[in-house]
Amino acid sequence: MIQIDYPKSLHKLRRTLNVSQQQLANILNVSFSSVNRWENGHYEPTIIAKVKLDELFDQVKIKPIAKQEKYKSIELFAGAGGLALGLEQAGFDHIGLVEFEKNAVDTLKINRPEWNVLLEDIREVCERDLEQEFNIKKGELDLISGGAPCQSFSYAGNRLGLEDVRGTMFYYYATFLRKLQPKLFLFENVRGLLSHDKGRTYKTILDIFEEQGYITLYEVLNAWDYSVPQKRERLITIGIRKDLFEEEIFEFPKKHKYKPTIKDVKLDVNPDKEHCQRYSKYKEEIFKLVPPGGYWRDIEPEIAKEYMKSCWDMGGGRTGILRRLSLDEPSLTVLTSPFMKQTDRCHPLEVRPFSYRENARFQTFPDDWVFSGTLSSKYKQIGNAVPVNLAKEIGLELIKTLERINE
Repeated sequence: MIQIDYPKSLHKLRRTLNVSQQQLANILNVSFSSVNRWENGHYEPTIIAKVKLDELFDQVKIKPIAKQEKYKSIELFAGAGGLALGLEQAGFDHIGLVEFEKNAVDTLKINRPEWNVLLEDIREVCERDLEQEFNIKKGELDLISGGAPCQSFSYAGNRLGLEDVRGTMFYYYATFLRKLQPKLFLFENVRGLLSHDKGRTYKTILDIFEEQGYITLYEVLNAWDYSVPQKRERLITIGIRKDLFEEEIFEFPKKHKYKPTIKDVKLDVNPDKEHCQRYSKYKEEIFKLVPPGGYWRDIEPEIAKEYMKSCWDMGGGRTGILRRLSLDEPSLTVLTSPFMKQTDRCHPLEVRPFSYRENARFQTFPDDWVFSGTLSSKYKQIGNAVPVNLAKEIGLELIKTLERINE
């Protein structure tokens, strides 16, 4: 009997029907959380639900996807697990994750106690025998993923190579590639890396990837195009080992038709101070004047000028100041703190910032993903994460590439 890979099969079914998890739950007459857990791989559907799904697969004339052996990956700069979780949902088995921040490591261990999470400085891990550390031979690993900070170095001459960026976090990412020679790598970063130092920093990065034996492809992806209720652009670089490369071996994920907005997300009702930071009384009174979808231009100029102070005389539209989102738009990029004056994100229904759990939903973390640490740390972990759904979509394409390599 063929075992069905329900996370992949449900994803394929929703793509075919062009429905959200909630809409699929309505079709199957089950709860949203059930579909969410099935698609996240936490549980398999009940026997009754499987019968309904079989009938639905037949109706739309698609075959459910059979379970396959998982591909092995190592993640660097793992954070709170947005990228790792999405890749797991796509079909990767993480044999190691490296993260330096203790609260983020606690988050990973609480949610995935079976993961091999190293609470260590990557510089120390990098000095060891990585084949022995992760019990895998050079060239056998399927994927290395993660995103290192890269703005700390710039172009410094025509011969800039790996040794010339020693001491930067990127150096250690590239060293992992050199020592383990995975079949593929996924390197994610902010869009601004493309233009940093007039593009020379990113060119240096690509040149160093090539030195390690990889052909690279890159594209800027907006998470909102992949069923994430948030506008968030990320620079995604995919590396394919030269001996495995063929034309069209990898394709970036196609955009979804479904474009979720804030009204598609479960919102908290008056969350307490353990779950949501609050504005000062002064700022709260100002935000009461701003309509959903509005910003500082939608209130009296005298009041706005007093609030904005020196920002009043700055150039540009300054549309992030006193910004209150509406239910009919996606979240703006989730940040590491709700108290950045020039990038306000006020709740559309209540006069407050979004709670950390609402931000996690904008990042498409499931509600049962527990975040460790103080409230400020939770906001920071979530703001630094890769949206889970975006990571999953990229992961599914990486799986296709590995399947082509193994044909």
